[in-house]
Amino acid sequence: MKPDEIEAVLQTAFNRCEIANCPLTDMQKQILLQVVEQIQGNSHLEVSPETNPLEELTPQELQAFLGYIKAQEEQNLSWKAQLLNDWLRENDSGEVQFIRDRYGLQWLNRIQPYHFNQYSEDTLILKVGDRIEVCNALWEWVQDDGPCPREWFTCIVIQIDEVQNGNESCTNCVVRFNNGAEYEIQGIYEWNRYNWRWI
Repeated sequence: MKPDEIEAVLQTAFNRCEIANCPLTDMQKQILLQVVEQIQGNSHLEVSPETNPLEELTPQELQAFLGYIKAQEEQNLSWKAQLLNDWLRENDSGEVQFIRDRYGLQWLNRIQPYHFNQYSEDTLILKVGDRIEVCNALWEWVQDDGPCPREWFTCIVIQIDEVQNGNESCTNCVVRFNNGAEYEIQGIYEWNRYNWRWI
């Protein structure tokens, strides 16, 4: 199949996703179209599955980077925007200056929220507008080897509430599915962390 034909097939797929009420994000469309462009320019290259960019960091760099991200998120700041602002203004980024010096902008742009899943459960904090997947284990009994297996459903975060109960607190989250249905997940970080994941 020629690259132009592949691009036409992708456009058809984008349209069908829209019709099926399961649209791709602009970022997803852009990634797919970029792969086609890469194939057009480098027809001799094979496209291999993307590796997690965080695996390229040394253990010390990874620890510093995750600590930086967590500190930024606790202040309700976008860690990526903060790094980019430092770079544009030529400010020193402190303990994560090595990202600019050794890895650069292309490496930083490859990082997506799901890359953090294997490293820390609470590195990134959910915000309204984030797209996640939730497991059907939230609302039905599932078994890995039973008649009702785990299934994952894409949704968008529409509300986050911090609930105080005496000295204890928990975070509840309301999500909206592609079909418009909404669901409240109680204890999203506390006891339901294993029932959702970053996309």
